[in-house]
Amino acid sequence: MAVSKNRIKWLKSLHIKKYRQKYNNFIVEGDKMVREVLDQNPAAMLELYALEPWLSTNLPKGKVPADRIFDVSLTELGQMSGQNTPNQALALLDCDALPNVIPDKNGLVLYLDQIQDPGNMGAILRIADWFGLPGVIAGPGSADRFNAKVIQSTMGAFLRVPVEETDLGAFLSGRSDYKILAADAKGVNAFTYPFPEKAVLIIGNEGNGIAPGLFSLTDEVVSIPKGAEGGAESLNAAVAAGIICAAFQQYTYQKK
Repeated sequence: MAVSKNRIKWLKSLHIKKYRQKYNNFIVEGDKMVREVLDQNPAAMLELYALEPWLSTNLPKGKVPADRIFDVSLTELGQMSGQNTPNQALALLDCDALPNVIPDKNGLVLYLDQIQDPGNMGAILRIADWFGLPGVIAGPGSADRFNAKVIQSTMGAFLRVPVEETDLGAFLSGRSDYKILAADAKGVNAFTYPFPEKAVLIIGNEGNGIAPGLFSLTDEVVSIPKGAEGGAESLNAAVAAGIICAAFQQYTYQKK
């Protein structure tokens, strides 16, 4: 099916946050990412735009209705893409089709306190996916979960990890059984800390760390010990989150 110039212009607008919010749609680009959507959540895909050779090779019958599939040229794909070099396929997705409610179960939920770098946010979602965490809370001031760089950085985790966009107080309302932990350099050793079965871990802003007001809500501050000859002042937010998640996983396994 052919695609109009107005449609191309509209798709291009979705690379801007205010239009994603207005229309409640977002874009996923690239061969691997689009194939993952088709494999795991084809119902989320509203429309598919791709080069004819890609469609012939990768599109299973019945996954997407024929009237929502657009055979486009490389030039057209480039016009709707947010990448410098368009990559064979682009999909339009429904924001509401992604998991957005964190299940009430044991595990470590990550709270992002103004994590503004899309790459960091995407990496943290990927970490949550790796460790099978219940979900991630994107606090006020954090990057948009539908930002193209966030989506690309997740390597498909955006399809599986529940993300709630809310503040910590709202999330905890009616949830008195969660322990609140904060990741900070001045705290107990994460590798020897007896983690609770059900907790929220606050990951602070890349430059300013955890907001002072959030510390008043915490039950414990956990830290990653620096090596004897370590010189770095701090760790990248996503790296720190990954290390503490590994410590939580190790403690959980040792208890079994």
